[in-house]
Amino acid sequence: MSKKKKISHIVYSTNPDYRAQYEVEEKVETLPPQQQILKVHLEKKHRGGKTVNIIRDFVGNEDDLKELGKMLKSKCGTGGSVKDGEIIIQGDFREKIMEILEKEGYKTKRVGG
Repeated sequence: MSKKKKISHIVYSTNPDYRAQYEVEEKVETLPPQQQILKVHLEKKHRGGKTVNIIRDFVGNEDDLKELGKMLKSKCGTGGSVKDGEIIIQGDFREKIMEILEKEGYKTKRVGG
């Protein structure tokens, strides 16, 4: 099923032939783990000195990304969030995250410090 999203911001038109324009949102298919290379970043900037791991380059829909983030948070025993196509895990768990992702079938790359 596809959802229609209205683009036009027109409230009223005097044109009798006017049709509202719609953009069709397509559901993104999630690639299998073997075809994905996830980048694991370690970041301290702009976070009040706190360390976080950021997992980027996931190709797939938002629901699968949230599910992966939930699994990583529970296995690391820490908090985090999923937003803007990234998984944010609180603390320095880079090695553990990379091991978990590799057991799940993902390829990983260490990026940054």
